[in-house]
Amino acid sequence: MEVPRLDHALNSPTSPCEEVIKNLSLEAIQLCDRDGNKSQDSGIAEMEELPVPHNIKISNITCDSFKISWEMDSKSKDRITHYFIDLNKKENKNSNKFKHKDVPTKLVAKAVPLPMTVRGHWFLSPRTEYTVAVQTASKQVDGDYVVSEWSEIVEFCTADYSKVHLTQLLEKAEVISGRMLKFSVFYRNQHKEYFDYVRDHHGNAMQPSVKDNSGSHGSPISGKLEGIFFSCSTEFNTGKPPQDSPYGRYRFEIAADKLFNPNTNLYFGDFYCMYTAYHYVILVIAPVGSPGDEFCKQRLPQLNSKDNKFLTCTEEDGVLVFHHAQDVILEVIYTDPVDLSLGTVAEITGHQLMSLSTANAKKDPSCKTCNISVGR
Repeated sequence: MEVPRLDHALNSPTSPCEEVIKNLSLEAIQLCDRDGNKSQDSGIAEMEELPVPHNIKISNITCDSFKISWEMDSKSKDRITHYFIDLNKKENKNSNKFKHKDVPTKLVAKAVPLPMTVRGHWFLSPRTEYTVAVQTASKQVDGDYVVSEWSEIVEFCTADYSKVHLTQLLEKAEVISGRMLKFSVFYRNQHKEYFDYVRDHHGNAMQPSVKDNSGSHGSPISGKLEGIFFSCSTEFNTGKPPQDSPYGRYRFEIAADKLFNPNTNLYFGDFYCMYTAYHYVILVIAPVGSPGDEFCKQRLPQLNSKDNKFLTCTEEDGVLVFHHAQDVILEVIYTDPVDLSLGTVAEITGHQLMSLSTANAKKDPSCKTCNISVGR
């Protein structure tokens, strides 16, 4: 059965949302709020003595599911037929006060042994803070419910994408990667002041910094992985890096084998677009055994450096040869410091195209090419 939009179901008593929660059937219904104010259409009877859930525990949290359990007094416990769950995104103090609030999720589940699993990508997003409260309920013969008071409110945060979810993104990215083009250098554009600062304050070595929040909301590298961004895309007609850049008029170029070689590991990090026709793939290069390598090994799918759809390093006649995918824009993160003496810094002749910057860019949640069936 196709799951209807949640906001429609909440306002349409004739079309309940259904979601499999382990062996439970959940429906989006109108319930009383946490203060006990009942909707005229809710079909909930006057409150009788039912045990109030307390000591709520949230466990086994993923990007789109969690387990919930609680304690209850044994009094009238055998009369409980359902649990009501009130799930809401935690309010952000910095959110736009003129923006419509997210529709709260009211769930009803048949009473089963605890803990029970709540799963649903249509109301749970990765890396998002939620509040949850619970009621016990007894369904009457006439269809009305007798309910307990609400439990205390507890907070939790959903997790990042797992390797399973990232592998799904990887497979979608492979479909549109296109043919492979040869390249010879990685490059990084910045303003002149950036390179002056590196020379004066960091002993000539570019330092890794924490990745911003661009790309998929559930990406485990956003706001966590430290690295240095490089590009490797080339112009089809020249085989060389483009002369335009959104990041600055000065470019550091370094031979590809200085960063990507048999002593490094390659990982897939993300796949996204910004409401445009072209797509971005984030890859991570980490020296074997480095802190960045250990971080990625636990969280990201590892790619075969010699054979993948995005970025390869192979040996031909004793020389390393490099290729990149033509039809996606690669953003390569190198996880260790890079000394400027290993390459050259020069001013580009093209334009600074700020409209192409991906700094903190948000992923298009409606794109069918680069989204998977979990929270965006």
